[in-house]
Amino acid sequence: MPRSQEVILTNMCLIEDADRKIVMQIRDPERYTWSGAALPGGHIEVGESLHEAVVREVYEETGLLIRNPKLVGMKHWYTKEGVRYLVFLYRTIDFEGQLRSSEEGEVQWVDRADLSEMELAYDLLNLLRVFDEKELSELFYRERLEDDFIREFW
Repeated sequence: MPRSQEVILTNMCLIEDADRKIVMQIRDPERYTWSGAALPGGHIEVGESLHEAVVREVYEETGLLIRNPKLVGMKHWYTKEGVRYLVFLYRTIDFEGQLRSSEEGEVQWVDRADLSEMELAYDLLNLLRVFDEKELSELFYRERLEDDFIREFW
């Protein structure tokens, strides 16, 4: 049994202010295969540490320089091509700078109570459980049928 496999490494960060508002990015549907509001993040570059990658991605997409991002869990699945796709989930309340949008999409501070009124990325509410519930650390999508997935939390 092989011990290595092809992997795509990415990250996502929940940034929360003193009023419990979070930074949301409204993804440009022209640029992405999926749309809706999501947390900022992106791909981890070759030679880059996980920490460096989340700091860089958040800065590129939001203009905020985050400090002390804490790894709180992960989301992962296998692509149709059999590649494991890992999303390292970070959270921070420590940041500086002015929020600014980028070519990746518009960013804004959002009150959590307003999330239900927004068009959200397909699994954002499930994903927020991993950020918020201390007993959860992983969201894994196990394929059941062609495009039907079972979500499993651990």
